[in-house]
Amino acid sequence: MPHTTNLQPGERLDDLLTYELKIIQSPEVFSFSLDAVLLARFAGVPPRGRVLDLCTGNGVIPLLLTTRTEARIDGVEIQPRLVDMARRSVGLNGLSDRVSIVEGDLKEYASPEGAYDAVTVNPPYMPVRSGEHKENPHLAMARHEIGCTLEDVTAACSRLVRRGGRVSMVHRPSRLADIIESMRRHALEPKRIRFVHSRADTEANMVLIEALKEGKPEIRLLPPLIVYKKERQYTQELLDVFYGRKGELADGGAEAADPRGEDLRDGEQRSEGKGDDE
Repeated sequence: MPHTTNLQPGERLDDLLTYELKIIQSPEVFSFSLDAVLLARFAGVPPRGRVLDLCTGNGVIPLLLTTRTEARIDGVEIQPRLVDMARRSVGLNGLSDRVSIVEGDLKEYASPEGAYDAVTVNPPYMPVRSGEHKENPHLAMARHEIGCTLEDVTAACSRLVRRGGRVSMVHRPSRLADIIESMRRHALEPKRIRFVHSRADTEANMVLIEALKEGKPEIRLLPPLIVYKKERQYTQELLDVFYGRKGELADGGAEAADPRGEDLRDGEQRSEGKGDDE
């Protein structure tokens, strides 16, 4: 049974619109966006086993992944306030026996039980440059590479996933060459890439990429994912995911569990991805 929880000042309780899941959010700290939703529905995850989510924030990806797999899921987050929010959301949904939120730095985190079967990560997108992160420190850390760089992220993913395990990431297309180079330096071979476009006539503003630990070189470029068909109307694929008609995006991964899941929340902040200021 889900547990009750007390909201802290400035917090709200949002409905994830799937399996009656709820999540605690605060505009003062961090609210998840479309990038997290898409990553949770793109990633290849095993039916059982162990899954890790790095840069877990308020825990939205582990919560969504519980609708797709029976695996044990750990989330690692460096910011104490987000850790507290994520833990309370997990308890609120009665998922403490399946999801653990760990306060820690991904550069130092070591799994007490060995390697994971799959790792997901929605890292900060933007390198730190002078004057670009003079904002709320929680939001700055979510958007800018203050706590970890792309190289730190790929190194941690490689260290923590088993041989043959999957690493799934969402990022900006402008960093794709850096992502592929970094993944290959750390024995992560990119296998699936899908670009996300706000509309069919716009450049991609997100990229979903999945790699295999020590895999053979071969990349599949999946069809583009279009968010809006016109104005602010979601395309059918997005609606199917948001409202539970499909548990995962098209080609959700060869090792994905049978889809039981749905998706998520009021659409106000889904459209832009983490820190998308373009």
